[in-house]
Amino acid sequence: MFNEIYKRIKEYNNIVIARHIGVDPDALCSSLALRDSIRLTFPNKNVIAIGSGSQKFGSIGNIDKYVKYDNALLIVLDTPDKRRVDTAIVDLFDYKIKIDHHPFIERFCDLEYIDDNKSSACEIIMELLESVDLKCNDEIAELLFMGVASDSNRFLFNTCTSSTFRLISDYMDKYNIDLEKLYPKIYTRPMEEVRLQGYISLNMKVTDNGVGYAVIDNNTQAEYKVDSAAAGNMINNFNFIDGVPVWVTITEDIRNSIFRISVRSRGVTINKVCEKYNGGGHIHAAGARVKTVDEALSLVNDLDKLLGEMKNDN
Repeated sequence: MFNEIYKRIKEYNNIVIARHIGVDPDALCSSLALRDSIRLTFPNKNVIAIGSGSQKFGSIGNIDKYVKYDNALLIVLDTPDKRRVDTAIVDLFDYKIKIDHHPFIERFCDLEYIDDNKSSACEIIMELLESVDLKCNDEIAELLFMGVASDSNRFLFNTCTSSTFRLISDYMDKYNIDLEKLYPKIYTRPMEEVRLQGYISLNMKVTDNGVGYAVIDNNTQAEYKVDSAAAGNMINNFNFIDGVPVWVTITEDIRNSIFRISVRSRGVTINKVCEKYNGGGHIHAAGARVKTVDEALSLVNDLDKLLGEMKNDN
């Protein structure tokens, strides 16, 4: 299928690359890396990577202003369903391609490449660049490394396979990837977020069956001088708490009148629960968006029931 994707890239002179709302490093890095690779390979094409910006990840690279092209190709990365595509109106494009590593939710593109066994969208783009005549350089390779490292939580998850490490090794052999320069772009945080992490630690509640959760309302965000994305971005920091196999942050987003929910787990399939609450994701890393804190707590209750059922089965 990589050859078919490459065929379409060669065919179109106007190419727009989109990704999911609520950008993370994998979505951002994969879109910037693919954009820059196509530009490097085909200098005369119009290629842009679009989506809402993120001050937190601003040092990774710059997105483009959306331009409405006629007869354009849309490539959607790291996004399983149409409603989560950022900025682009999918149906307006002449041809659409989806490249994703999330479990399948819906088909909304003409050509869809999905491999939910991969660590990240960036790992798939690495394979794409290795398989077809798309060019790469040090800067593109560094973007791809950051995406893989971030979405795998520095190679912690089982989605990292021998194939993942072979790709990383091949790219490190071919390109100058400066690890000491890259990791600060992903993990450097302001002191306010460090203090917020302390607040979450002190205020995390744990259900009877071991779901840890914390609610970060708008007043708390104002007190710690952080935005609504801050808590969700630090969800992986609460791994390895004894007796807490599932952990959740519930963050009020007053601007959009919703509560953002981030969920992680060790050995517990959580994405099906999140799908009931306008969300989804990977089996051990998922999220949701709800209108009220009561709905968020209902999700926590469903996760608690799931853990209770697992204990009874064992």
